[in-house]
Amino acid sequence: MRILHTMLRVGDLDRSIEFYTKVLGMKMLRRTDRPEQKYTLAFVGYGNNPEHAELELTYNYGVEEYELGSAYGHIAIEVADAYEACAAIRSAGGVVTRDAGPVKGGTTVIAFVEDPDRYKIELIQRRVTS
Repeated sequence: MRILHTMLRVGDLDRSIEFYTKVLGMKMLRRTDRPEQKYTLAFVGYGNNPEHAELELTYNYGVEEYELGSAYGHIAIEVADAYEACAAIRSAGGVVTRDAGPVKGGTTVIAFVEDPDRYKIELIQRRVTS
């Protein structure tokens, strides 16, 4: 078994696609419009299945905002340098909610950013192994 994709409901599909592709550097993989069912799907990611998991962005016609609830945590993305990633995300108009730095009680460097729908995304700096 393996994870294929994670689905996020979004209030503005074009805004979300722009964030994930231009701010986080993902690729637009495919888009499906289902007017009879009143939704549109867009899949984004750093590569296609089966080599990479994808994000499914779901826009339900007429729904501009969702309550995130208290169960959702975050999506984690590995980055080469969390400090540089935060700077690039800020310069592209993204929101950094926790600056890069070591995790409390540890040495792993992490940061958090927020997408346009307020979903949290953790950036985890790749560990250098010798």
